[in-house]
Amino acid sequence: MNLETKFDGLVLKNPLMPASGPLSGDLEKLEYLYNQGIGAIVTKTVSSKPALVPRPCIYGDKDFVMNSELWSEHPYEFWLEEIFPKLPTDVPRIISVGYTKEDMELLIPLLDPYADAFEVSTHYVGKDLSVIAETVKTIRANTDKPVYMKVSPHIPDPVGFAKAVRDAGATGIAAINSLGPTMNIDIATRSIVYGNSDGFAWTSGPVIKNLALAIVYLIKQEMPDFTVIGVGGIKTADDVIEFLLAGASGVQMLSSALLKGKDLYGKIIEDLPKALEKYGFESIEAVSYT
Repeated sequence: MNLETKFDGLVLKNPLMPASGPLSGDLEKLEYLYNQGIGAIVTKTVSSKPALVPRPCIYGDKDFVMNSELWSEHPYEFWLEEIFPKLPTDVPRIISVGYTKEDMELLIPLLDPYADAFEVSTHYVGKDLSVIAETVKTIRANTDKPVYMKVSPHIPDPVGFAKAVRDAGATGIAAINSLGPTMNIDIATRSIVYGNSDGFAWTSGPVIKNLALAIVYLIKQEMPDFTVIGVGGIKTADDVIEFLLAGASGVQMLSSALLKGKDLYGKIIEDLPKALEKYGFESIEAVSYT
């Protein structure tokens, strides 16, 4: 069965990508995901300075992951010298970047030769859409590649966010980032289990799937010609199909692979033709927004 997925000039052999995060933070991890058969590479977020990540930074349970992880702990120079030149080139390479206009002025010209598209995290830049729009304009001034702005659930109006970034030059949206702030308290010790310096973490995984689906659908309803990449809670081939029906052009998964194992990527890709056939679809292209 044909799983080929096309949007914005990108050609993916299937719609499943990793989400930006701890499983996509170095060359060895990215090569492992590539060998699982993913449709596109998505890197961990690169910024102008390496992150200082609190430890422990990830906690997993049956259907969710809580994390206080940040962006890449590697400086951008390391990515430029040791990772980007060695990435496979027969699948699209989506480089995740963050966060400010000043970061983009530095990073985009340097990373552009290695990118087929950019994904931009807005997790730590507040809710002011005019600031986010200026960041998009800066990116667009430095690249003609597709640019996908990742919307965080704390943004009160995801449709307004999508319209603002589209008007500023973005190609599409990745929806959604992890949900937060969230917290985990141990009753026995009367203490916060872990988190950042304030005790907060962000939640992802299957528990946020229905929220992610709704936001994808809301944006697509209002902006049917704007690309949306679905992220949040995917763990099965059926979940992939649900996101495509909600309006996503492609999907990303990470937390379920942390919970179930990295070979989940390969399993979902293997299961996808059977799931499509089960529901009467002849190809990925036949799964259209409802």
